Amino acid sequence: MGVEFKDNDWYQIVREEKKSQSESQTPDVIVYEVFGLEDRTLPFSLTIIDTPGYGDTGGNERDVLVSERLLDLFRSTDGVREIHAVCLVLKASDNRLSDRLMYVLDSVVSLFGKDVEENIVALITHSNFLTPGNVLQALKDANIRCAKEEEGQSVHFMFDNIQQTERNKKNERTLKTAWESTEYQISQFTDFLKNTKTQNLRDTVEVLNSRIRLAACIHNLQERIEFIELKQSDIQQTQEALKKHEQDMKNNDKYEIEVDETFKIKVPVDESRWWAFRGNYGGAVCCEVCKENCHYPCTLAWYPRNCEVMEYRKNELYCTVCTGKCHVSKHVKEKQCTACEDGCSDSSHLKTHWRYVSKTRRVKKTEEEMKVKYEKGREESEKSASLLETLQKKMKHLQKEKDQFLEESFQHVVKLDEIALNVVSISTHVHLDFLIEKMKEEGETEKAMKLEMMKSKMDENPRFKSALSYMYKAIGKTAACGNKVGKAAMNLLRGNKAE
Repeated sequence: MGVEFKDNDWYQIVREEKKSQSESQTPDVIVYEVFGLEDRTLPFSLTIIDTPGYGDTGGNERDVLVSERLLDLFRSTDGVREIHAVCLVLKASDNRLSDRLMYVLDSVVSLFGKDVEENIVALITHSNFLTPGNVLQALKDANIRCAKEEEGQSVHFMFDNIQQTERNKKNERTLKTAWESTEYQISQFTDFLKNTKTQNLRDTVEVLNSRIRLAACIHNLQERIEFIELKQSDIQQTQEALKKHEQDMKNNDKYEIEVDETFKIKVPVDESRWWAFRGNYGGAVCCEVCKENCHYPCTLAWYPRNCEVMEYRKNELYCTVCTGKCHVSKHVKEKQCTACEDGCSDSSHLKTHWRYVSKTRRVKKTEEEMKVKYEKGREESEKSASLLETLQKKMKHLQKEKDQFLEESFQHVVKLDEIALNVVSISTHVHLDFLIEKMKEEGETEKAMKLEMMKSKMDENPRFKSALSYMYKAIGKTAACGNKVGKAAMNLLRGNKAE
């Protein structure tokens, strides 16, 4: 910006606030614009996108919010259209990458497609301007995919910003050397920016949207499969009860047997975990026809039509996730009363963000009531079959649905493998465990092996394991014990299979 060593003034665009190390920084995306100096001291205007507070102790929910704020920035009409570099800031004194830094790098790299690899560089601070062998080795050991120099080292630039150090006769020579070395490295960095292929963010936005859709689809499919398995269990139990009490029911058509019944209810979302939600930010986008959670948590959209899981087909918005791929008008996100089954007009009832959850209850039913339940929608020609035959056909139909959902899940993971620089994020790792288990149960050995190979590569990657370690230790045992991601982290760290 034209400041020279002899000047007593310099520009400072970041005001650092003194905070305790345990206090998290603002988990927002800040954009700095440096312009008006083109053709003088800068060869171009410069936009710096900063993500302070990433990986702090506030929890991975905050980091999800940061990632989605980036997506919001990239896809906005007046947002950022292209990027030249993704900069990983490291200290020259780092002999190894901490678990927190591994977690941050893994999270950031997961945002981009494979075409961004050549734009990822390291910025080394507090440097003595000698080759930072320890940092470069740490990047190599962590298997960070980034731009490489001819000799195979990660592309890096070194800085030592000590402008605020008070000058005297003893240190002036040292300070001047540091200034000149930093100035030279800045010129090398700007040359890199000029000569590196720009990545158009239209493609990156599609990758980010795809990741969100894929994650939402896999999560939704997992819930559907679990729901089907509960219903299969209900039917199996009903079949056994019918056989056991067959004579009693023949003698008394009002005879009741006790069976499990699976159903769905609306439950409030714990909004205290999603501290940054305002208005309708938060909650889940749900389909009221399929009674499914199409996107949870949904942290960017005010309304279902703004959600990433919606896409245009024949000039109309449809969901890419729910079973019926229903029209956007069948989806809701607004706060509702979860105590009432249908619309609630009682102003004293609490309205909150909500999502669907599967539950099982014990009920008593007669044979006639079960016939009504399971024969609903059947052709007249089929109604002569016995209830046991009906239940057997229903079981086969549910199995067919389950097989179809598993295949959809598998294809989503394969697609993610094709487009993403960091193939599977921590949350998707949990879905891999689930899919592998189900594929084995269904005898899909080849597909299970492919998924196991993907998971094995992740488990062996030191960056991924460190990221999980940080997430368990720093984000907190309470959060870790309360969700599947946390359980997967604990199990992997203990060397056990994720439940």
